[in-house]
Amino acid sequence: MLTWQDGWPVKTRELHNHHFDSTAWNDFAFRDDDIVIATYAKAGTTWTQQIVGQLVFAGARDVPVHDLSPWLDLRVPPAPQKHALLAAQTHRRFIKTHLPVDALVFSPRAKYLYIGRDGRDVAVSLYNHHARATAAWYRMLNDTPGRVGPPMPLPAASAGAAFDTWLAEDGAPFWPFFSSVRSWWEVRHLPNVLFVHYADLKRDLSGQMRRIADFLDISLGPAAWAAAVEHCSFDYMRAHGEHTVPAGGQMWQGGAASFLHRGEAGRWRELLSPQQGTAYAERALAELGADCARWLEHGGIPDAV
Repeated sequence: MLTWQDGWPVKTRELHNHHFDSTAWNDFAFRDDDIVIATYAKAGTTWTQQIVGQLVFAGARDVPVHDLSPWLDLRVPPAPQKHALLAAQTHRRFIKTHLPVDALVFSPRAKYLYIGRDGRDVAVSLYNHHARATAAWYRMLNDTPGRVGPPMPLPAASAGAAFDTWLAEDGAPFWPFFSSVRSWWEVRHLPNVLFVHYADLKRDLSGQMRRIADFLDISLGPAAWAAAVEHCSFDYMRAHGEHTVPAGGQMWQGGAASFLHRGEAGRWRELLSPQQGTAYAERALAELGADCARWLEHGGIPDAV
């Protein structure tokens, strides 16, 4: 359960590992129109950053999203470097986090987009992300001074084996999944939070982009809107990976195409057994409750699905 003060969630802990340094948010200077894109990893983060970038820059081509929208709680590069980057920006800022709410400084001044995805798809996408990482990715996470806890291990032998560990050890070797989802589910009713689901983006990209634009109070003319939607297709993002994907895709074998991979909803059925799918569903129900588990699997508007 979150701790609340004056109707807003309060940070109660720090989260450190091979990826995280949650203290990066502690002295961050928010602006009134900041946008925070929040997800568990591989739930549609990069896609949503591209969507927001296209809305902020009115459908411009080749917006360098990965340069403009840092993952603030990633421990490299150091937080002061990212703070300086963001302080110098004069456009509307959009910032990425993978933190649960209780490890995040939550500001009433910002607007938060939370993107959910079926945990089974998250897990198999994480496996692809992990298995195709280059030696430079491991050096960045494991050898940069300041790491807390064990190093990032080499990947499992298969997606199925990786899934078993991820489910049994709640997110290992990355970070806890179910508690992170629970923390965001608790804040879904706040006026500055919008829930978006990966499967809904796949089903109706333009419609979901319209929801996001309305929430962010962004209005584009017809030509700019058409361009923005076109630039948020997976084909466009793969073809322009030097602008859309973290590090331009250089940290993964196969580059941007590998990072974005197939981007399907429900692909877990090709890689996991029915028994594994059922084990996840049972765990999700126990950890999240029926409403949250149902939303995370199917999408739709929270509390209306």
